[in-house]
Formats: sequence, structure tokens, C-alpha cells
Amino acid sequence: MQPVIPFIAAPGYRFTTQWVDVLQQALPECTVVPVEFLSSDQRTQVEVAVVANPDPQTLRLLPNLKWVHSVWAGVERLLSDLQDWQLPVVRLKDPELARTMAEAVLAWTMYLHRDMPAYRQLQAERRWQPLEYTPARARRVSVLGTGELGGTALKLLQQTGFQVSGWSRRGNGPEGVRCFSGEQGLQAMLAETDILVLLLPLTPQTRGLVNAALLKKLPAGAALINFARGDIVDDADLRTALDTKHLRHAVLDVFSQEPLPAQSWHWSHPSVTVLPHISAPTTRDTAAQIVAQNLRRWLASGEIPESVDLQQGY
Repeated sequence: MQPVIPFIAAPGYRFTTQWVDVLQQALPECTVVPVEFLSSDQRTQVEVAVVANPDPQTLRLLPNLKWVHSVWAGVERLLSDLQDWQLPVVRLKDPELARTMAEAVLAWTMYLHRDMPAYRQLQAERRWQPLEYTPARARRVSVLGTGELGGTALKLLQQTGFQVSGWSRRGNGPEGVRCFSGEQGLQAMLAETDILVLLLPLTPQTRGLVNAALLKKLPAGAALINFARGDIVDDADLRTALDTKHLRHAVLDVFSQEPLPAQSWHWSHPSVTVLPHISAPTTRDTAAQIVAQNLRRWLASGEIPESVDLQQGY
């Protein structure tokens, strides 16, 4: 009898059927089904589930669950939901996701670099006014977070001609890129940053990291891109930095509450570009192949793939 692999998503998730179909194609030796299709007896036999921000109460209906494989790279919400249950969580590590994110970082860095928000405003005012051009080689772009996503983005930015730097807890980064670590390293990097890109995971250490004190260390007129998580940024401090013109613009793809409420100040602020969490969507076909490989290996050997460090949060 084929092993049964349930797919469990958040209530109301629109793409469950598509995920089940692509996972079934990638793993034909198993039966992949939405969890609600399982009988009570089948639920007791399940040892692994593929998940997309599932309701933790649904997971608890699987009494013999040994681990879960997320189809997202970010798993902080899942870890929070399961903090009283030491269940191994394997997150998605997909090179295609890193390429997609690097593409977005470059696109929106260019948006800021070529003064597109200012030209948008000039158009609204019907003003024909060329702005001073700054070459890429004179623009300093720094990335907070130099893991797979940040490292790939840094290399693409460097290839485009920008001055690039990275910062991470350990100071690791791609070869040929100047990388910093620690509080002193962070201060040194921020002082030399025109565009700051956030690609850090959300952990207890990074929650609220980008606050008034950090933003003040950026040169006046710097810009911010947040493609990480909304809670990494202190929202009130960000608004103050924009209102006082210390920051010239912020491109925000993630927020503490999503979807972003209609009454939120971000929508109408002239120095904010709002994106609906689209910087790096998971590509289902490549993700399904990676998930299938991990599941196939576990079914053959019983070895759970590298899981998230529950203390560090990634």
C-alpha cells in the first residue's frame, strides 16, 4: 500500500488543489491528499505532512506525526504555533526561490536608484524636471541577511555594478563581497549605506531590530527595502524616519498584519511603496521536486532532512 502524505494549509488557502496535484506528480509512489480527506485510521498512520502555514490544531489530529515539511522558506509562524511541541520542521530550500528574490531585490533597488518614486511624483504634478543621475558604481547597497537569499541577491547587485556589503550574525557571505558581523560591524556598514535591504529571518533577536536607533545610523536620504518580515521593523519609528525625511523612501513588501488593512498609513504615505508580499513567491513545480526528494529519502532511510534550529528560528 502506498504511503499517504497529507497536505495541510491555512484555513481558506486558495491553492491547496494545485499543491496536491504538483506534489502527486513529483511523488507518484505516494498518495498525496488534503488532510481533510483522511479517515481516522489513516490519520493515525501519518508520520510526515507537507504544510503551508497550517492550523496547529489540525496537525494535532495526527497523533503519530514525526516531522513536517513546509513549502515556504519562512517558518517563524509555524515555529510559534508549535513552540510547545518539539516537532522537527523542515523549511523549503529552493535555488529558484533565491533567484526570484535576487531578481526582486535588483528590480526594486533599481527603482530607488533611478529615482522612480520622484519621477512618479513629478508626473502627478505635470512637471518636466530631469534629476541628477548617480551611477551604480557610486551607489552603496547593503543587505541585512547573507544566507542563501541574501547571498544570491548580493552577487546580482554586485554584477550590476553597485557597491555592496552584507551583514549577518556570523559575518558569512558570498566570496568577493565585504561582509560584517556584530554590533560594531552593523554600525560601520549602516554608515556607508544608501539603500538598505532586509532579508533576515524573523527571530527573537531580529524582531524590532530596525528601530529608531538603527535608522539614525543610516545617512540622511537613505532608502529601505523590506523583503524579510514586517515585525523586523518598528513601524512607528519607520514612519517618523520617513516623515522627517531622514529616509527618502521605503519599499515594503511585508507587514505585521497581512493583508495590509485599508486604514493603514502606509497606503497613502508619499514616501512608501506598498507591495502585496510578492517579492519571492514559491514556484510550485521546483518546490514540489525538492519536497519529493526529501520525502523519498526519508521513506528509504528514515532520516529526517536538516530541520530548523528551534532556538535560532531558522
